[in-house]
Amino acid sequence: MPSIDKIDWHSGGNFPDDLPPENGGTHIGMFLTWIIDNDLIGEWHLENSMSSIQAVKSRQMTGRDFLIEECDAKFWDEDLNKEGLEFTKYYYDDEKMNLYINDYEELLGDELETLYHVENSWSNYDRLRKRIDERYLDWKMKISD
Repeated sequence: MPSIDKIDWHSGGNFPDDLPPENGGTHIGMFLTWIIDNDLIGEWHLENSMSSIQAVKSRQMTGRDFLIEECDAKFWDEDLNKEGLEFTKYYYDDEKMNLYINDYEELLGDELETLYHVENSWSNYDRLRKRIDERYLDWKMKISD
């Protein structure tokens, strides 16, 4: 699973003409914010992106901005530590279940024209964060059985 998600996978094709391309990374950035908040970020970033990690944790930088500035708009397995990668495989990248995107849509995009219209805001992140926390705890219980 080297490449998990990329902004350019979303900002072409049927992407809304009225939105900037970076909106194709809002969902990625919110998940990445949760990863950073929970210390599941990869070693490379701990060595090379510490000021940006602290900026995300202090809400001076959004996860989407971190994705663009520190990850070249691409979310890779190397962006995660081992536990972060395993959780991401379960929650974010499982094509059969689509847990993350379903949660994202239910909580943030249900009444919007498209999921790309979700506002990249801290209030939206806070709503989503609670659900990711629940999914993470469920996953931890499953792997400990």
